[in-house]
Amino acid sequence: MRGRPALVLFFLAPAIAELLSGSAPPAEFFNPIGFVLLASLYGSGALIVRELKVRWNKGYVSLFILGAAYSIIEEGLMVKSFFDPNWIDLGVLGSYGRWMDVNWVWAEWLTIYHAVFSIAIPITLVELVYIDKRGERWIGNKTFIALTFLLGAVTALGYFALTPYRPPTAQYALAVFSVVILTVLAWKLPLNTGKKGKFKPPKPSKLALVGFLIALSLFLLFMAGPYLVPQPLALMILGTALVYLAASFLRRYRWSSETLYHKFALTAGAVGFLIALTPLQELDSTRPDDPRGMLIVGIVALSMLLLLARKLKRETSKNKAV
Repeated sequence: MRGRPALVLFFLAPAIAELLSGSAPPAEFFNPIGFVLLASLYGSGALIVRELKVRWNKGYVSLFILGAAYSIIEEGLMVKSFFDPNWIDLGVLGSYGRWMDVNWVWAEWLTIYHAVFSIAIPITLVELVYIDKRGERWIGNKTFIALTFLLGAVTALGYFALTPYRPPTAQYALAVFSVVILTVLAWKLPLNTGKKGKFKPPKPSKLALVGFLIALSLFLLFMAGPYLVPQPLALMILGTALVYLAASFLRRYRWSSETLYHKFALTAGAVGFLIALTPLQELDSTRPDDPRGMLIVGIVALSMLLLLARKLKRETSKNKAV
């Protein structure tokens, strides 16, 4: 890997997606075998997505589309949670929204979640840490190929070893096809897609609130929605509408090298929602796993965000002075 940014992203992606979210609390996340597998999965995926974005000279629309493709690789092809009605994390979503052997509501939710929290947010944060390298390639061709093989190996291992469930051939093939289609779509999008905003972004404090509310809305919709919305299709339409509204709001603004702190504020707001959940997870005695240490995880994450905010403010002040 070329330098520190790639290494940081390799480990930050699983740290946000699994550790900070509480999906894999400290006792589970820092298990040596689990840690290696999670880093190989999330780290490889995030680096591959970012590398394609940079090589193709694309923006955040393509980044989110590639993130969706990664979501299907992990949840559809590897752990098979898109299809397996007995996957451990499904809960009510193993029956609510299940049709033709596919857990549709869960599939929509996890596609959004991974595209945002597993891919877009870690990439954004690392690019903000290494501002002077944000437009550069972080890995060479050999490393790119190695990471692709690593992602493929972990996916195959998960498919055969995690559960005995085997998805129907047609549905599984559709998932593979979807990955290909999304990747091609991200490649073919015009370079200026999502870059035509007319307005200056709102104040960072407002963007932080927007990021927090978007994350809160997504979690509430897909966690509480199955108990409140009788029709799964209606819930999926609401989920699509929420993503569309968030995207429409963000594409109104001009995002450039002059709005890096604004981008950080938006991202920090979304991460802040996960941080706010950590004490609740620590105190949740109904969890089947061991949530001890989640409060410490939240404090560390908050401290890192504050340090990055301080760094970006200094950079912004320097640029204005020049």
